[in-house]
Amino acid sequence: MSKTNPGRFFEDFRLDETLAHATPRTVSEADAALYLALTGTRFAVNSADPFARAIGYARAPLDDFLAFHIVFGKTVPDVSINAVANLGYAAGIFGVPLYPGDTVSAHSAVIGLRENSNRETGTIYVRSQGINERGETVVDYVRWVMVRKRDKAAPAPTPSVPRLPLAVAPGELVAPPWLDLRGYDRALAGAPAGWSDYAVGERIDHVEGMTIEEAEHAMATRLYQNTAKVHFNQHSERQGRFGRRLIYGGHVISLARALSFNGLANAFRIAALNGGRHVAPTFADDTLYAWSEVLDKAELPGRSDVGALRLRLVAAKDHPCGDFPDKTGEAYHPAVVLDLDYWALMPR
Repeated sequence: MSKTNPGRFFEDFRLDETLAHATPRTVSEADAALYLALTGTRFAVNSADPFARAIGYARAPLDDFLAFHIVFGKTVPDVSINAVANLGYAAGIFGVPLYPGDTVSAHSAVIGLRENSNRETGTIYVRSQGINERGETVVDYVRWVMVRKRDKAAPAPTPSVPRLPLAVAPGELVAPPWLDLRGYDRALAGAPAGWSDYAVGERIDHVEGMTIEEAEHAMATRLYQNTAKVHFNQHSERQGRFGRRLIYGGHVISLARALSFNGLANAFRIAALNGGRHVAPTFADDTLYAWSEVLDKAELPGRSDVGALRLRLVAAKDHPCGDFPDKTGEAYHPAVVLDLDYWALMPR
């Protein structure tokens, strides 16, 4: 019996199996402080207990993407330790806030399998759920990842690709009944613009750039207990496709979200993750810029104090975004590294 775990390869996965992930995690104020130090996030609801309490939270919750990354990290040893690339996300719902002192655990269901034409890799679709110690859902999402095969000659499973929605319906967004935006202070939040001030089709250049530091990337990825080899082992990655370690795509998401504060400071809560692509790899010393597009707006049933914006967040490396680098047809501008589609809650 081997005492070490080499991780799963494509042929080790079975459709409809459930994977219970190890290492439940009790989160703390230290996690929140370190995440702030590594990303520069400035959203008031995650930064100040009095601000959060004024709108109904028990205290300042952990950043929604920090909660996402912690859950994601738990899935890596069982899903993507032998990944070539994380390909995309869909159907993500953010549930109850994650507070310091809460304990989060995770499990995943395999919902799709498809061998790639080179027979050296395959794509695995999983639905992962993070829950707190009370069994409440913190985040629930689908991702798909390209994973190496152990044996190229291993027989392929019958292809099964799940049908996924293009976006989470506004009626599925969680706006808790205890949330009360009458106490929301826009001056303390950092910007006057609310839900009614944004128009569908509007594009926002977030202006600043942020250079990815090697040590900070590695520390952030360890913070999430993400053990994917491509992010840490320069000895092996020197022989790989790029000759160096890849930056964890979730770190790119968090940096882009932090940059989006300038222009979307009142988008205080991530409600859903509709979809996303890591368009191209990023490496240490790349400088990220970001811009957002308002794809849709939604009123929430029974709520006059809060609405939802569907936002497209695009990050580019070493390319300021005043020209809004985009894609033509299927081809992206060569600087684009991230294209993320999400719903955010904002005071009306």
